[in-house]
Amino acid sequence: MNTAEKYMNRCLELAQLGAGSVAPNPMVGCVVVHEGKIIGEGYHQKCGEAHAEVNAIRSVKDKVLLKTSTLYVSLEPCAHFGKTPPCSDLIIEHQIPKVVVGSIDPFAAVAGKGIEKMEKAGIEVQLGVLEEECLWLNRRFFTFHQKKRPYLILKWAQTLDGFLDIDRAQQTFGQPTWISNELSRRQVHKQRTEEDAILVGTNTALKDNPSLTVREWVGKQPLRLLIDRKNRLAESLNLKDGSVPTVVFTEEKIDSKANLEYIRIDFDTNILPQLLAWLYARDIQSVIVEGGQFLIQSFIDQGLWDEAHVYFGNTFFVNGVPAPKLPVPPIRSENMHDTQLRFFVNRLK
Repeated sequence: MNTAEKYMNRCLELAQLGAGSVAPNPMVGCVVVHEGKIIGEGYHQKCGEAHAEVNAIRSVKDKVLLKTSTLYVSLEPCAHFGKTPPCSDLIIEHQIPKVVVGSIDPFAAVAGKGIEKMEKAGIEVQLGVLEEECLWLNRRFFTFHQKKRPYLILKWAQTLDGFLDIDRAQQTFGQPTWISNELSRRQVHKQRTEEDAILVGTNTALKDNPSLTVREWVGKQPLRLLIDRKNRLAESLNLKDGSVPTVVFTEEKIDSKANLEYIRIDFDTNILPQLLAWLYARDIQSVIVEGGQFLIQSFIDQGLWDEAHVYFGNTFFVNGVPAPKLPVPPIRSENMHDTQLRFFVNRLK
């Protein structure tokens, strides 16, 4: 790892601290280096608040040193007035002579304009340091702006013999069939705090009566999304308790109420593009699809997925509901005692 990569790696570490708090903005980290020493650092902490460059420059005690320093930032400094002033203007104002950028910003209001502005001011700009890592960090943000849809994460637990659930009778409805362990369930709750929304279908809501809230971790609650074509799910279900914002996609005309919004879509045509278009319009950058076999497989078959997190529990069902099938092998795995979490990435999209 060379010098530039070392400091950019620190930018990435800082940026990750904003996970779950900055959406729909990207996660960004920044360091200011003077004569081989970090004299300032910062990250974007919360949407609507100061950007990483601002926090890093503010943290420099002796501002005179900025005129002979290098600023490293994981994402191109902005050039537009949003909720905060342009970071490129602040860099120019402090006469920082060199800026090292990890990746270009795909957002139309930025998209190279920050770099152009700094170069016109005489600042040396170096691009593409740890670019792949910087792009991966903000894959939700990039997908949202480039593909005009949320970043889609499929999630399920399955047995070692490939089943998602047992064949359940009506009297067993209301409680999930547990396959993974307590540690993996805490991981699931942590993940919920880092994504914007979570989606299930009618059968999952009926059989498992999930809450889809964060209870075993600390963080923001995701927007709950439910598909219920005929609005046949009872008001007594956890998903309709009004505890957190919830959206129900249906073909029925139903009045919304506090924390429970009903959205009509056309179920006679493909519903997934309709859901994604609505979510994009609502600035929802990422969705966990946590439904049953039919819903998850529908996303897979249409190529509408970016990641999949599959928990393999140390159990066998022998028969039951088959787990979804992915067209690619896992990229890595992580052991959680007697449960193994396997990560998949859609390289075919």
